[in-house]
Amino acid sequence: MCLAIPAEIVELLDDNMARISIDGVGKVVSVMLVDGLKVGDYVIIHVGFALSKIDPQEARRTLDLFAEIGVNAAELV
Repeated sequence: MCLAIPAEIVELLDDNMARISIDGVGKVVSVMLVDGLKVGDYVIIHVGFALSKIDPQEARRTLDLFAEIGVNAAELV
């Protein structure tokens, strides 16, 4: 199965990397594919890469749906 998960950028790091939060779980991913990101933006994450920005409300709805069906979204990244 191939899923992309919404996450919030919490810190921009060197070398096009960023620390993200998925419902409070932190991970480091590459943001080299998306220009102009800033802390607080939401992005779609797939296999360790941010693919695009996403509306914060849409991100929240998606994370809520994962929680509703009992899926821990942070474990999918």
